[in-house]
Amino acid sequence: MSRALAMLLPLTLALVACQREERDTRPQSALGSGEQPTPVTTLEPGGQRPSPTDNKAASFEANAFHMSEGKRLFGWFNCSGCHANGGGGMGPALMDEKWIYGSSMESIHATIRDGRPNGMPSFGQKIPDDQIWELAAFVRALGGNAPSSAAPQRNDDMMV
Repeated sequence: MSRALAMLLPLTLALVACQREERDTRPQSALGSGEQPTPVTTLEPGGQRPSPTDNKAASFEANAFHMSEGKRLFGWFNCSGCHANGGGGMGPALMDEKWIYGSSMESIHATIRDGRPNGMPSFGQKIPDDQIWELAAFVRALGGNAPSSAAPQRNDDMMV
């Protein structure tokens, strides 16, 4: 009896000493300690913002076909050479919407068309405007910013 009690006592003490694990389910900040947020500017090439009255952006952004064409063009024009299929190579990552020049369709279109200092070349003379809008729709969708109404009706991996 005393032997069983001697074995039960350390087991009881070990169980009493255990503490229940608590997990923090709140979203963590994307920034590490000591990191500063990316500065965002409202400056645009030519000192102007794109015209908000242009409905062309909305027609490309809300269309699954244009987004899929943008995906095809992203590979065709080798955008992944710098942006690594959205994950960021030597060019910035495109998987979020924290971009220096803005994440709106108009800003993305202007970036592709006119280029940006320190690395992004201008493609306005090389790519037709409608294809630039399709690329912008795909890039915007990379970060989950596509409208739900533009979601494709079938899985892209289906073998049809």
